[in-house]
Amino acid sequence: MKRIPLAVGAAVLAVSLAASAASASSAAAAEPDGAGRATLTGFASLPAQTFVPGSEPSGSQIGTAPVNGVTPPFAGQPVQGFSGIVRRGDGTFDVLSDNGYGAKNNSADFLLRVHRIRPDFRAGTVRVLGGFNLSDPDRRVSWPLTRADRVLTGAGFDVESIVRADDGTYWIGDEFGPFLLHFSSSGTLLEAPIELPGVKAPENPTLNGATPNLAGSKGFEGMARSVDGRRLYPLLEGTVSGDPAGTLRLNEFDVRKRAYTGKRWTYRLDSPANAIGDAIVVDDHRFLIIERDNNQGDAAALKRVYLADTRDRDHDGALDKTLAADLLDLANPKGLGGFGETFRFPFQTIEDVVILDDRTIGILNDNNFPFSSGRTPGQPDNDEFITIRLPWRLHAR
Repeated sequence: MKRIPLAVGAAVLAVSLAASAASASSAAAAEPDGAGRATLTGFASLPAQTFVPGSEPSGSQIGTAPVNGVTPPFAGQPVQGFSGIVRRGDGTFDVLSDNGYGAKNNSADFLLRVHRIRPDFRAGTVRVLGGFNLSDPDRRVSWPLTRADRVLTGAGFDVESIVRADDGTYWIGDEFGPFLLHFSSSGTLLEAPIELPGVKAPENPTLNGATPNLAGSKGFEGMARSVDGRRLYPLLEGTVSGDPAGTLRLNEFDVRKRAYTGKRWTYRLDSPANAIGDAIVVDDHRFLIIERDNNQGDAAALKRVYLADTRDRDHDGALDKTLAADLLDLANPKGLGGFGETFRFPFQTIEDVVILDDRTIGILNDNNFPFSSGRTPGQPDNDEFITIRLPWRLHAR
């Protein structure tokens, strides 16, 4: 689903993360048993009304009535919908915009894009350094696209998850197929979209009258890459027809063979009404997975990061889950962001998790511009980037 800047540089992020690491090293690292409270260690925000410089108009298909005080259409492409993140190792991050305005039929003028950002946690701001649009100039997609120039839009794909390969190319997970999409370092589609065998969403262009077995926009919301980069682990957001309610399939894909291996695990939601937001590998057996309800603001009741383990110790057929961070109950002793001693991340969609060090993770929201207003009722949500100190070490590889 869906989803001023000040440049101080990579040194600021490095100082912030080093401080978190030093603080973590002074405490005994407890085993992950669910005990302890996570702590907010960094807060930065990108204003909701941030647009790609010199970009095309957008939002013509969402009406002309004001939404949260903002009136569409827009003169440019909004920098919004952060639904996936890649750490680049130099203080910058690649973040993925999703399909635009939440549906296939209203996002034809939203250009799919990867943005490069640099958070400044000292100033509390996020700087957009640039980015690139996704396109298919070599005609890898066999069905008709919206644009003659074959720049990809939210009417064609709902891109929701991203990993970066060692060769600099990107693998992106789509919800409409669901498909795996392989792009060059500059956003050119390198090969035909790869389907998940036996699973089709209603938006799948190859459905050909068949009955879909996955709900709309419930495809690859999360995707992780193995430590060695040889495998991908795309995680569905929705339950496949016939599977137990509230269970999600985590599949394994062999990058070199360009094929699914047949290995599959199950992630069980706390409630069938919940959804996942993102996933990232910790080691050969463990993942960090965001789980959330569909509410925002004061109504938000569950926004969590779980440590999930493929070694099913209780033999219930699902990944073992341990709470890593309750995003609605983060300790905030320094009052970061101007908030009180308890910090809440009350957004409808929270779709980005990244490991920064062995005890610090980064979390971003998808602001679904201009629709979501979880932080302040009546105002479109900003894109917020927070860092969190976990109550124990990950022992990540």
